[in-house]
Amino acid sequence: MLCRLGITLSSMDLRHLRYYQAVAEELSFSKAARRLHIAQPALSRAVKELEEALGVELLTRTRRSVMMTQAGSVLLHETALLLQRFNETMLRVRRTAAGEEGELRLGYIGPPTQAFLGRIVKEFRKRYPRVAVVLEERTPERVWEMVAKGRLAVGLTRPVLPHHALGLNTIVLRQERLHAALPAGHPLAKNRSLRWKQLANQPLIILSRREGISLHDAVLAACHQAGFAPSMAHTPSLITTVLSYVEAEAGIGVVSESICSLGEGMPLVFRPLTPAQTVELVMVWPEKNDTPPAAAFRRLVCEWKRAGLLWERLPGVSVRNLENA
Repeated sequence: MLCRLGITLSSMDLRHLRYYQAVAEELSFSKAARRLHIAQPALSRAVKELEEALGVELLTRTRRSVMMTQAGSVLLHETALLLQRFNETMLRVRRTAAGEEGELRLGYIGPPTQAFLGRIVKEFRKRYPRVAVVLEERTPERVWEMVAKGRLAVGLTRPVLPHHALGLNTIVLRQERLHAALPAGHPLAKNRSLRWKQLANQPLIILSRREGISLHDAVLAACHQAGFAPSMAHTPSLITTVLSYVEAEAGIGVVSESICSLGEGMPLVFRPLTPAQTVELVMVWPEKNDTPPAAAFRRLVCEWKRAGLLWERLPGVSVRNLENA
């Protein structure tokens, strides 16, 4: 019946149905008028217009009573369903606009986000339980590409490409200082820090450029500034493989600060390299086609960054030192 209403009632609106619902439930025009806070003549006129549009009698009126016809009973039932659905739709629209409903597709690189990703997604889901969160771990380059193509709403990654040319925005979440990863028994492990020049005659193990262009290029730049060309023993595609090579005493690894926690339980030591060389962890998102859930997630990340909550679990490193690294 309500399907026919959409065609027949071209001049009607939801107001007529709400007015009829009130009269049918109260079985009194005067009580319905008080409930709706409108004048009784306007209410009577609206119900009459509805009956004329449908071509049926909905209410049987006498001087003392109002009764629904069989057609009126059907309309009351259908109207309740229609208005409930309409109200639910309006609520969903408002929730979606506020970032409280929808989907968030989040791309990230693994170890550099390990200290906070699980915690912040948990908090986001707590605040926005109606938003479905889809996590996709990718290489830094792939995160940028997928954000630029609209397949990801937000990315947590290394700076790789000129973001303005791709129509993307970024903010820096952290400057990560580079560290040397050494076997516990290595002669250089006794030092509290290492100079880049001390790596000149050492076989180095760093992440491949294809998997980590910013880290790879930062290491090469630091070695060049120290006056030597690095001797690359291995350039694996996984940072955990870098640590495994170091544990096997195949060379000295060069990793970002967030990787140090991955070495827990392994016979490895990590020493900061001087002069300090850093790589950035950034959050990236499209300049256009932004979504409310993505905006809500970015606000949460910035909130946590200001409060120092992103890095609170990194062992042996204070929030102040991280922010100033």
